[in-house]
Formats: sequence, structure tokens, C-alpha cells
Amino acid sequence: MPSPDLTRTAAYLKSLALGESLRRNPAFYRGAWRMFDALEAAPLEPRRQQVEARLRQVLRSASRMPYGRRVGAGEQIADWPLLESASVRDDPAAFRSGSRFWNVPAATGGTTGVPVRLVRSPRSIAIEQASIDRLLRASGIEPARARVAVLRGDNVKPVDDRKPPFWTFTQGGRRMVMSSNHLNAAAAADYATALREFGADYWWLYPTSLEALCRLTAEQGIALRAPLVLTSSEVLSPAVRELATRTLGSAVLDYYGQAERVCFAYSLSPGEYRFLPGYGFVELVAREVETEHELFEIVGTPLWNPAMALVRYRTGDLIRLPRGTGAAEREALCLGLQTFAGVLGRDADILIAPDGTRLTGIDHFQRGVDRVARIQVIQESLDRVRILVLPRPGYRGDDRDALLRNIRAKLPSTMRVEIEQVTELERTPLGKTPFVIRRPAAGPKAPQAPKVASA
Repeated sequence: MPSPDLTRTAAYLKSLALGESLRRNPAFYRGAWRMFDALEAAPLEPRRQQVEARLRQVLRSASRMPYGRRVGAGEQIADWPLLESASVRDDPAAFRSGSRFWNVPAATGGTTGVPVRLVRSPRSIAIEQASIDRLLRASGIEPARARVAVLRGDNVKPVDDRKPPFWTFTQGGRRMVMSSNHLNAAAAADYATALREFGADYWWLYPTSLEALCRLTAEQGIALRAPLVLTSSEVLSPAVRELATRTLGSAVLDYYGQAERVCFAYSLSPGEYRFLPGYGFVELVAREVETEHELFEIVGTPLWNPAMALVRYRTGDLIRLPRGTGAAEREALCLGLQTFAGVLGRDADILIAPDGTRLTGIDHFQRGVDRVARIQVIQESLDRVRILVLPRPGYRGDDRDALLRNIRAKLPSTMRVEIEQVTELERTPLGKTPFVIRRPAAGPKAPQAPKVASA
């Protein structure tokens, strides 16, 4: 398990320009660009050959790790079982290899309520950065020198401190990091002014933060324009994308990935997502048949993180394809030769504060609390939130206190928090256990899009 000191050090480096240099390590970064460029210019067969050749190397290495020895699989992907996140959470050491000094600790946010402790190799960090940077450069942005405004899940200041500024600057002033959990009607004008004055080359946001910014500024008649919008980490709905385009007058880019780094998909235009070939080995596993469509779960194997081999990792995320889509078409899609409409995910995983603020970062509640198996967040009303806890052996008051501290870093004092130890979580009529449940008293799931202010 990575130590708290290592985790803090990784977070600190990430905030510095030095951290960005590490993410663009020339030993790996330039090679990643060349690989992606070559694969995206290649037809099906060369893509398949190169990806499968790399996959065999990954499986050969993974078979020597404790988990690989346990399942007894080799270089054929079909011989490996599907991997559940709970298996990695319960025994992360069984999937790890390499030096702890060089590898970087990380963790999932736990969007299903099940966080996982991870490690990443320097190569995998550079591969990830190259994947993102290629999207920006396709839109005329030079990522290494760009000024960026960030509106995601960062804790800039205590949530009860309602005096501006609600942002801070890092990387020598090139990055303005803004707090999503302070963005409400009273602060919307301050955010708009700060964004105008900063003059970013692009904005990087959670889709929920993007929606809140557009909705609040438009409702107040505040004209705001963005140079370019990049979204990630949550599902970007077509409605929010269209609202942002109208409100901000800019293109919207979106990418899909996971903390486990098992696959990467991107969208440069509405309704068209494409897997990035060579990033991971992607499989689509049939899950559910609808009248005209079929749902497939995304299963991925990272190709460039030897520090942690997650073979056939179940993401829990689904895509919808027309019924009758054959194996050959699915392979072409997995190798990036065909597009799909988007990932079906958890865009309702926010809470709404009594003053109307849409609170993000809910998946951070459980980070670092190891003796909690899973949580479920239930917003009973605008001022009352229940946290259901499935404990692991040894769970005690210290764990509850740590969980409450994490929660209080994200929720204002106007919201009452109740933590309950339970033996089972709430289920929907379909038997699912959603991570976040909002009762009707907690406000509407999807606010109506307002009229857009004129420039």
C-alpha cells in the first residue's frame, strides 16, 4: 500500500510545473505520440497485429504476478477471467510489480463506491498525458505552454468560506484551479470575471461543473465565452454539450478514461466517440438486449503500466450499439476504426446544496479509508445526507471520523450528514445499488437549460 507521505508527495508534484514535466517525460512521451500517430493512420490488420503483440507481452508479465499465478493463465486473453474491482481493492499487491520508488501511487475515486489503490509506472503516466495532449493539439493548442482554467473536483478552500476568491494559481501562474463546490448563483459573476481576466487557452471541467457554470451565468444574463472546453471524468450528456456550445460559443472536446487506465476514448464532435488504439486492449462484453439496441460493458487491459497488471478489468461502464452489430464491427470499434455514440455512465453522481450549488467530487468521500468496503450516498433532502457504510473487518470510530472529514471537505455545514453502518445497501427495482441516490426532496435531476445571454 502506498504510504500517506508518498501519496501527498505525488499530489504536490502534480500541482507544480515539475509535475507536468514528469508527465511529459521525453523518454516515453515522444514515443507515445509516434505510436498513436502510426496506429491511427493504419488499417485494421496492422492495428490488430501491433495491439495483440503488445498484449502478449503484458499477459506474459502479468502471469508471473501473484494474481496471474493464481489464475494460471498465459498469453491468451480468453484464458483470463474478467476482473472485478473488488478483487483489486481487497489484494492490490497481487497485481503489482516493480520498484515502489519509481512507481507513482494513485487511487480511484470509487464512482461505484468501491475505491481501489493503484500504482502507475512513469511510462503509463506519459502515455496518458500524450493521449490528452493530442486532443488539444488537434484544436490548435500547444499543451505544454498553454494557460488552463480548471473547474473540477479540487478543494481550493473550506466549503463554508463563501468569500472570494474561489480559485488559486499553480504551475507558475499558468493554471487557475477553481472550486466547483463554491460555484453557485451568488458567486457566478465572480467566476465569470476571473475567467475573463485569466485569459486561458482552454478550460478543463467536469461536465457537471460545466453545466452549472453555463446555467448560472445564462440565468443572470452574464455573457461568457470560452476559447476551448475540455471535459472528462464524468459523462458529458448531449444536452450539456449543446448548452455549453450555445452559451460559451466554443468547441467542446470530451474524453473517457479511468484511474485504472485500461482504455481511452475521445470525442471531437457530438455523438462520435472513438477508442484510442494502442492505449489499452478493449473488449465489449454483452450485458443486456433492448428493443433496437444491445448494451455492452467496456472491459479493458492496460498495455503500458507494467507496475500493475489489470487484465480484463471490468469498468462497469456501458455503450449502446444497434442490435445485430457483429463481432467484426465490434473489433473495428475497439480498435478505433468506427465510432459509437458515447459511454452510458453516472452523470447523476452529484449532490445539491440548499443554496442550489451542484456539489461534485462525491467519489472522493471514501479515499484513504481502508476499512470501508463500500459506501452509498443518499440525499434525503437539500439539507440532509445519509452515508451507508459497508464495513470491512476492523472498522472502528477512527475510520468513521476519517470518512466524515473527507465528506466535510466537500459539503457545506448547511447539510446535515448521517453515517450509518449497514449490512446491505439500497437497491433499485432492477436490483442495482447506485452510488448516489437523490430523493425527490433533494431537487430535480436535470435542471431546465436557460436561455443564453447575448454577447
